[in-house]
Amino acid sequence: MAVVLHLMPVAAWLALADGEPVTNASLESEGFIHCTDEPRVMLLVANAFYSALPGAFIVAHVDTERLTSRCVWETPAHISDSGQALAPQFPHVYGPIDRAAVIATQTMMRDEHGAFIGYESVAQ
Repeated sequence: MAVVLHLMPVAAWLALADGEPVTNASLESEGFIHCTDEPRVMLLVANAFYSALPGAFIVAHVDTERLTSRCVWETPAHISDSGQALAPQFPHVYGPIDRAAVIATQTMMRDEHGAFIGYESVAQ
């Protein structure tokens, strides 16, 4: 079983109806949903692209074998402000993330400046 991680605002997660799949703006604009497969890289991504956004965020743990959408490891779609890729490849989900594929969630911890600093315990 391969597990990929998808970052999203807690409010967006809670707004989903029972069984409703996870989607986001990148699915419409880029054709896929961004994910990563390493918690350390997720912290880097969160701080590079989402630290200016207010509010709580969760990481959805997604079992790729339960997806009905295709998951492909590819070169990064975006480069951080440092000009460096945060990983050589990232998993991209080409379609909605089925709720049945979300096997756990985990709240991201932030410091007083909005930086992502770690994870709370996994909720299954």
